[in-house]
Amino acid sequence: MTDSTITITASDASHIEKLYEFGERLSESKDKSQNVKDYQGIMDAAKTSIKAKQLAAQLIPSSRFGYKRSGDCRYFCKDTPEYLSKIVDILVQLLAAEEIVERDAVHKALMSLLRQDVKASLSALFKHIGTVEEPSTDELIREKVLSFVRDKVFPLKAELLRPQEEMERHITDLIKKSSEDVTGAEFRMFMDFLKTLGIFGHKAPSERMKELVEIIEGQADLDSAFDVTQVSDTDHIDRLISCLYMALPFFLRGASSSRFLNYLNKHIVPVFDKLPDERKLDLLKALAEISPFTLPQDSRQILPSVVQLLKKYMPRRRSGEEMNFTYVECLLYTFHHLAHKAPNATNSLCGYKIVTGQPSDRLGEDFSEFNTDFIERLNSVEDLTRATMKKLTQGMAEHNKAMAAAKSDEAKDNIKTQKQNTTTGLRTCNNILAMTKPLHLKTPSFIGDKSVNLSWKELTKPSVPSTTIQAGVKRPAAAANGSGNMAKKGRGAGGLHNQLVNRALQGISYGGRGFQ
Repeated sequence: MTDSTITITASDASHIEKLYEFGERLSESKDKSQNVKDYQGIMDAAKTSIKAKQLAAQLIPSSRFGYKRSGDCRYFCKDTPEYLSKIVDILVQLLAAEEIVERDAVHKALMSLLRQDVKASLSALFKHIGTVEEPSTDELIREKVLSFVRDKVFPLKAELLRPQEEMERHITDLIKKSSEDVTGAEFRMFMDFLKTLGIFGHKAPSERMKELVEIIEGQADLDSAFDVTQVSDTDHIDRLISCLYMALPFFLRGASSSRFLNYLNKHIVPVFDKLPDERKLDLLKALAEISPFTLPQDSRQILPSVVQLLKKYMPRRRSGEEMNFTYVECLLYTFHHLAHKAPNATNSLCGYKIVTGQPSDRLGEDFSEFNTDFIERLNSVEDLTRATMKKLTQGMAEHNKAMAAAKSDEAKDNIKTQKQNTTTGLRTCNNILAMTKPLHLKTPSFIGDKSVNLSWKELTKPSVPSTTIQAGVKRPAAAANGSGNMAKKGRGAGGLHNQLVNRALQGISYGGRGFQ
């Protein structure tokens, strides 16, 4: 016995024959609610083999059941709701159907079941997406279920998720379990959806923001140690940076950045020199952007690491060292915002004399040598920055002349890009001078407001870095539903842009190369 789409072996014959018998009776029945045994027979037969399940999946939504007469499985489930999840399981098998008419029929049947019992239907659907404990065994079906949820369920959340708070909580719990084993694209899809739910809306308490950050922390894999010598940990650092940017909006709304900061301080800063240059810049930018939202105790803990990096990238006078201006901008911005939260921590780090009345002021100790070194570096940075601004200003005048003489659109576009990079370089320099000026005093005033706008943020609102990362601790890169990588969207300061701006700024040093 054969079916047009299924090859039947002798061992399957009896089950297949029974399936057709059930199908014929249901096709002839005018009141499907009276055919409970036939539906149960189909579901039982579906468990016997893959071929039987495939045929059962084709039978339930097909015209044999009179599906075109409003969907009989819906009426059956209404009278026997205990079978709903089993019918969802069977329908899911047909989501991979190549015929559009057949696939549309399955979509309509599933939507009917969702409208009837959204909680049970969602639970049955997400079972095929899988979790770490119970992973999906069929990648193709998993991909089709994810696509169905994304394209059919998520857009109708206002209609389907009723009662709202209960069902939004239910789907959130399902997503939290599934997000432990997802690709980057899938994780972003889930997070973008969760942000649209009422329970995480603008009036939601900070505890709800904390919940979202905890989901992102899980994706960032903050419980794992970082080993820069391992190839896989390059993916880890990329995922960490991307997750930092994903969590940023929730830090703005009251969630704590403590776990991210502690992980950076313990695992990343000690191996900072070993990271690729592009990762260094992305990491410093992420650190700068979350620094305004740190708690005082976290600020005090990470300040020594930030000062250590500042001293590394702020050259001494006549040392011959070159300076990465964007690194310095990031680190000065971070330093100001952390020091604003824990000002007296800078006494032992930079030799300042800030009095708070606490033992941590350490006023009886002599840190003047640290202050002398720090001020010398500030002076060096300021000299380099002013010289660079002069070069950039001259370069802008040359760009304007070149633009006036340009003939082709391509030439004009190239000059326009150079002008934009020069403008960003000037913003960087202005920011550096604005942040070094108050640090010359013995009791400086640290910037803790929005008076300094990071240079790259004026170009495009930041989201996530431009490099590509592996996302999902368990799911392989070749997983279904798109790439296994979390493509970090441009923040207006991605890889190519960073290279161009740095090229505009490079070469100014004491004893280093000339300006290029």
